[in-house]
Amino acid sequence: MPFVEKEKYELPRQCRLHPSNDLFRDQEEHKIHLDVNEWRCGYCRKSFRAEKFLDQHFDNRHSNLLDAGQSKCLADVCGALHCDLVMEIKSKKTKCNPAAAARNRHLCEGLADKCFPANQSPSSTRLHELFLRQFCDAHTCSGGGKPFSRGGKKHINRFYLAASVLTLMLLPLFYLIVYLYQREIKRGTQELKRIAKVGRKAKPS
Repeated sequence: MPFVEKEKYELPRQCRLHPSNDLFRDQEEHKIHLDVNEWRCGYCRKSFRAEKFLDQHFDNRHSNLLDAGQSKCLADVCGALHCDLVMEIKSKKTKCNPAAAARNRHLCEGLADKCFPANQSPSSTRLHELFLRQFCDAHTCSGGGKPFSRGGKKHINRFYLAASVLTLMLLPLFYLIVYLYQREIKRGTQELKRIAKVGRKAKPS
């Protein structure tokens, strides 16, 4: 988590978000991304065209390597962490469930207490308050809070970016066309003047 790394804070072992508590951590470390469409299994070196196929391979061939007794799936706390927004999952707008919001808020506050104990240290206190504000306060049906309201990731509009690049590419071409057009007009004017002078000289006295 960037805000944790920025504070140079080390998550306590009892925190659910600690890397050692991730059930699929070992699998993630055995994912080898070679190219855009090439993934390789770190256990058996088999290659796949996409990460999702590698995940299926892990489930089918290497599920026995998971240490289910010591670790837990981080997806269990997705409700508290607004994973749907982070992953940009678009779903149909549904009516807010107060019970679900209260349950997720309680889970979120539990994570804040375990991972960033208040008054343990200045950095822990700051992270505790930040975590509550960024994640937990948004679990409400009142519509007053939004997750990642401060310091959230900013997404660049792709259309705007493409239009800017295209404009920069076409601008020199536009100036070149204008320059050539003006040069042709100037050349044509000079030619007309030359013809007019020749005509006046050829006129009989």
